Amino acid sequence: MIVQVLALTVCLYSNDNLLNAICKVESNCEESAVGDSGNAIGPYQIWYVYWKDAIDYRPSIGGSYSDCVNKEYSEQIIKAYWDRYANENRLGRKVTDEDRARIHNGGPNGWKKKSTIKYWNKVKSFIHDRNSQHH
Repeated sequence: MIVQVLALTVCLYSNDNLLNAICKVESNCEESAVGDSGNAIGPYQIWYVYWKDAIDYRPSIGGSYSDCVNKEYSEQIIKAYWDRYANENRLGRKVTDEDRARIHNGGPNGWKKKSTIKYWNKVKSFIHDRNSQHH
């Protein structure tokens, strides 16, 4: 029983390294950050349309766009956005961290855009740095 619970926990929280890396790249995890000419807010630099997509998909999250300054709230928004757009049905294959990061940066089809490759490389370097610190 304990082994099953631990396995489930690992599965549910496997995106933590990716989320932490995205947070670092986007704003150095500053909750008060505002970017993209005022269009992006919070530690994950979420745009209104991104938030709206996530809320439309998972209304149970509730809240308002201004709540995206909160890291934990933003993570719920990101996970809903990923569930909506970074899934096997849409991509036609298993979803990777690269897909998730590039969709976060470039919208629903960000995983296909050349313009998101540089962003993924930044995120990947933070994941790599973090992993090398723990080994």
